[in-house]
Amino acid sequence: MAAVASNSLRGGIDLGGTKIEAIVVDGDNTVMASSRRPTPSSGGPAAVAAELVRAITGACQAAGVETSALRGVGVGSPGVVDETTGAVSTARNLPDWEGSFELGATLNRELGTPVLVGNDVQVATDAEFDLGAGRPYSSLLGVMWGTGVGGGLILDGKPWLGRGGAVEIGHMVVRIDGRRCPCGRRGCMEAYAGRAAMQARAQQRSDKGEKTDLFKLMKERGRTKLTSAVWARALERGDKLAIELLDEAVEALGAGIASAQNLLDVEAIVIGGGLGVRLGEPFVRRIRQAMQPHLFNDAHPPDVLVAALGDLGGALGAALLVSRRVEAARAPVGSSAAPAGNGSSAQKAASSGEAASDGEAPAAGDIPSAR
Repeated sequence: MAAVASNSLRGGIDLGGTKIEAIVVDGDNTVMASSRRPTPSSGGPAAVAAELVRAITGACQAAGVETSALRGVGVGSPGVVDETTGAVSTARNLPDWEGSFELGATLNRELGTPVLVGNDVQVATDAEFDLGAGRPYSSLLGVMWGTGVGGGLILDGKPWLGRGGAVEIGHMVVRIDGRRCPCGRRGCMEAYAGRAAMQARAQQRSDKGEKTDLFKLMKERGRTKLTSAVWARALERGDKLAIELLDEAVEALGAGIASAQNLLDVEAIVIGGGLGVRLGEPFVRRIRQAMQPHLFNDAHPPDVLVAALGDLGGALGAALLVSRRVEAARAPVGSSAAPAGNGSSAQKAASSGEAASDGEAPAAGDIPSAR
């Protein structure tokens, strides 16, 4: 396939605990093509990097462009990200990823174009701020509820990154000496609300003889993990264990998010991630209600909203990294220097590669242009 010269096409990859979403977008942030693949369950960082290459290559093939013709590729990754070097460390929701791995440099060699790496939840929050539910606000907390529980933060129109490990909201303690978290500590919100921790808890109780359809549904769908679609289906069936564990998750989310709000007092909170998007407004409403008793400024609660960009939010945010850090020399979120387009950006649901872990194709719809 001959390379297609382009001054505007960018790639975006959302690396999650169960799936990898890769897209190619144009200068107006219109999704030209996408590709989904399951996240490897073994093999460490090298196996994950190889799968990222396959995903973005698949999206490029669907778009009719070589990876080397892209202006750049952004990657949203779990863990602590060094945005200067593209190294990712302590990404514990990924297989055997305990140390630091030069993800950006590795992908750059394979793809032949600049690769920018950011925290997965922060870039998804950036996308919601520029293109989605966060557009009316100048301060925003993003909470991505999926394999883990991650956070992203916009203050006065700019992302707050700290020293590379900011807004790890899933590791706010909601119960002193509580349940063991996948991070190894105790009482974290993620120990009660993260999908990986919920699966471990469900497995323990199933092994003790408690009845549940969760693992039957997992096998029926050909999955190796309890994906968001499996949890949603179990709820539809009235599965008692699924209902109980999700009730626990909502309680933990309410306490943890309210505690973050008591510190930050942002205008709005956007709930996304695999479970957040899949379970949608009914569960966001429940989280909003669970927050209320813990809010100090309970007379003026923040707006709590469902992420508007759905499953593509993380990948769109990753693609925006290229706009800000390659094309616009790291212009802040919301800056007029960010060339984010000025028209309606209808998503095209063209996709290639393996099915997503949740078995859902990206929904077509209009994405507003960046502010």
